[in-house]
Amino acid sequence: MWRGDFQREAKALWVALCVMTWALVGQAQPIQVVDDRGRTVVLPSPPQRVVSILPSLTETVCELQQCHRLVGVDRFSNWPASVESLPRVGGGIDPNIEAIVALRPDVVLVATSSRGTDRLESLGVRVVALEPKTHADVQRVMNTVAAVLGLPSGEAQRLWKRIEAGVDAAARSVPPTVRQTRVYFEVNRAPYAAGAASFIGETLTRLGAQNIIPPELGPFPKLNPEFVVRANPDVIMVGDRNFAGLTDRPGWSRIAAVQRQQLCVFSVDEANVIVRPGPRMAEGARLMADCLNRHLAP
Repeated sequence: MWRGDFQREAKALWVALCVMTWALVGQAQPIQVVDDRGRTVVLPSPPQRVVSILPSLTETVCELQQCHRLVGVDRFSNWPASVESLPRVGGGIDPNIEAIVALRPDVVLVATSSRGTDRLESLGVRVVALEPKTHADVQRVMNTVAAVLGLPSGEAQRLWKRIEAGVDAAARSVPPTVRQTRVYFEVNRAPYAAGAASFIGETLTRLGAQNIIPPELGPFPKLNPEFVVRANPDVIMVGDRNFAGLTDRPGWSRIAAVQRQQLCVFSVDEANVIVRPGPRMAEGARLMADCLNRHLAP
């Protein structure tokens, strides 16, 4: 009898310990991050319902293998294909506040320039604002997104290492004969350019090209078109959306790149890869390297 009582008590103790262990494991720890506004955002537990209003942030969430947590995205998020079926909540400049709130998100990921952030926060929605403009920014933002999702820091680090390896591979594909080529990259027909201080400019530098837009003008400066004429780039890179009328601007027929037809007009999908500071940056580097090789390699 004594032995049976002991076994029953031991079993009861084991069950109690298991219950306590499960309770401790299941007890979510609060998450605290500082976003790019300098604001501290506290989440009571890892968010299971995430809305993203910036394509590069959408792609980062998915590349961290957490696409299943997304319940809504902006109108421009289109990669990976699985996000195409998600509800659309407007864009950075015109977010649909009512639609976002209706999705009951645990957190909303936005750009620092996005409108509606204050309104969302006044309605009790937690918002994390992030805006990557340089390679260092992209690495930092990936770390922050991983932290917001409650993932180990190593997940973001592994993703960044893959990106770095891909950019290095693209750089190795460019022969010395292509080095020092003077490049102009137009991101918007205003025109706005990708300066040397932007993540696109930094990628061009790693490929060995010279950006005609100096760092002191900022990451994405608006230019007087005459500036490009005077700079006389060897190669012009532009997305198909912004190409119409580019070579018809006053004086642009004299630019070396136009005269030699050394223009790379990226398709919409290719341009999306290049201009989004996120997990597909290595693919963007490869597209720009292919452009340089196609026009300038012997």
